[in-house]
Amino acid sequence: MIPREVFFHGSMDSGFLQTIREAIPISMKEARQHLPEGYSIRLMSHHDYARISVICEMVYPTERPYSSEELAAHHRVFPEGQFVVVHEESGDVAGVHFTLLIQLMHFHLDDSWETLTAGGSFTDHDPSGHTLYGADLFIHPDHQHHGLAKALTVATRELVSRLKLWRMVGGSRMPGYGKLSTLLDPQDYIEKVKKNELTDPVLTTHLHDGWDAIRAIKGYLPHDEESAGWAAVIQWINQECTPPPDYDIGRIPPKNI
Repeated sequence: MIPREVFFHGSMDSGFLQTIREAIPISMKEARQHLPEGYSIRLMSHHDYARISVICEMVYPTERPYSSEELAAHHRVFPEGQFVVVHEESGDVAGVHFTLLIQLMHFHLDDSWETLTAGGSFTDHDPSGHTLYGADLFIHPDHQHHGLAKALTVATRELVSRLKLWRMVGGSRMPGYGKLSTLLDPQDYIEKVKKNELTDPVLTTHLHDGWDAIRAIKGYLPHDEESAGWAAVIQWINQECTPPPDYDIGRIPPKNI
């Protein structure tokens, strides 16, 4: 049986495929069920850009925050893939999840965030892609530990199902690894976290949310000292539309062996 996405990719141009996808309504019904009282979830608008840049700078103090121009580019190329959670009392954005579509086989498994997002511009968004790439998810410090990240993750999975994509892929920080980097190989660290022998502040949360950690990669976020420069490739498979064997993530070669 030919997967629907393969049929479309071979028989229709990307513009027509994008039209089909945009015609499917966005509900985020399940994601809303995961939100605590006092919060709502919606797609990003241009009114959110300044607030998002401020939150980004707070969460990633060693990285350059998104500019309004970059956020506008995200919205322009893939508006249905940019999610925000809003604190209803203040009306402020409390967290975001940014995504884009890619053909994963066109990349190396250990390509950096800069490569996978075209330097944060999302200009490599491919409407015919089979993989939703989770480019960024961050929550304002004042609103962390309220389950907002979980709700945003569920929203992206609803998008994967709605578009009949094969999977979602991302890179997870491993901030617990830095203190153990002289004692453990990064892949061994991942395996111990997966077996619950160690707990990582970020990777463990992803695993509890249904992600699978595939392998350790170096230089995904080069300035992430807490992770000693390492990250984990994580994947969530859409069980309603699984990748064909030839497109298994294990067949994607790393750039650095």
